[in-house]
Amino acid sequence: MTGQAYLEAQVLAADPMELVCLLYQLAIDQVREARRYLASGAIPERCKAITKAIAAVGELNNSLDHQAGGAISTNLEQLYCYMTLRLTEANLRRDDKRLAEVESLLETLASAWKETRARQAASSGPAPVAVEAWQEAGETADAHAWSA
Repeated sequence: MTGQAYLEAQVLAADPMELVCLLYQLAIDQVREARRYLASGAIPERCKAITKAIAAVGELNNSLDHQAGGAISTNLEQLYCYMTLRLTEANLRRDDKRLAEVESLLETLASAWKETRARQAASSGPAPVAVEAWQEAGETADAHAWSA
């Protein structure tokens, strides 16, 4: 089975929590690729990787349920918009610092989702919301916004 066929099978079999985890991983992978391409001077490849990362963050944003998610959903939307802005700036300014910042934010959020998913699987009940992780990620973004 090719890598693409495996990914398609994984997506088709995934539950909503796993799909979110897959989107986070895609975004993280693309930001890492963009950083590598930036370092090597591969401009078209860097742009393509950043575009894919922005698309993945956009899908995460589009998946938010503001009625069920309340303040957490609103905070995530703001964080996703912030990451999209930072990715765009990183691309325009050829700035690894901004890419590293977004990578760190994505890793924090992905970790929270994975932990929440593991708890859900262990309890076989509804998924607990990892409020502390969302707040931590938001505070990290706020701190980065002031330092930039």
